[in-house]
Amino acid sequence: MAKESRNSDRDRRPEDIPQHGLELPVLGSVSMDRRQALKVIAIAAATPALVSCKPGEEASGILMTPASASNPKARGDAWDPDLLTPTVLWERSLTSDELQSLAVLCDVIIPADERSQSASQLGAHDFIDEWVSAPYEANQSDKIILREGLVWLDSEATRRFGEGTRFRQLTPDQHIAICDEICYLPNTDAGLEAAALFFDKVRDLTSTAFWTTPEGMEDLQYVGNVPLPGWEPPPPEVLQHIGLD
Repeated sequence: MAKESRNSDRDRRPEDIPQHGLELPVLGSVSMDRRQALKVIAIAAATPALVSCKPGEEASGILMTPASASNPKARGDAWDPDLLTPTVLWERSLTSDELQSLAVLCDVIIPADERSQSASQLGAHDFIDEWVSAPYEANQSDKIILREGLVWLDSEATRRFGEGTRFRQLTPDQHIAICDEICYLPNTDAGLEAAALFFDKVRDLTSTAFWTTPEGMEDLQYVGNVPLPGWEPPPPEVLQHIGLD
């Protein structure tokens, strides 16, 4: 799963896996700032594996009035956001119930350990809500995949563990038993391809959200956001020319 970049969760003993999945996360206790989420969406949109925005298309029912831009190079609308002072021009669309289940799945993908908090503790489910609420065609398609996938998780929990059982009520071992069957599309059994595509999408978005936070960058030991010894900043005339003086 997502943490295969460090110690793989699939190789950890069940008793070593944090038991946070047994309790419902308290939504709103940690929430990714909407303007930060918009910045991450703009960055992630450049990644072909996630989405390709189509600025030539119109989004019906979405407020497209440009914001008061501080960056003269940007229009400040949903198709050309001003990332210096971003304004989110759409409402989040996932329900509280969907967010509860999504938060648990995010923590199956990136659980808390000795190096970092879990994905939901850093607001990954909030970012995914922002992502699937965006007016772009690919994001709206992702919302369909996400909602159908969450329904599938609950139906699979009921099938395996009893009538009325929901995915977010299961133990960590039970979460992993379900997710291990859909975590790698080439090894997925026939009939589970849609569920595997759903898991792949949530894993990509969870990873994007987690490792673009300061805590996630620290987890990666990423040092690209700090000045390097010997680096000289651009001269004032260059900053003035590009409007950053």
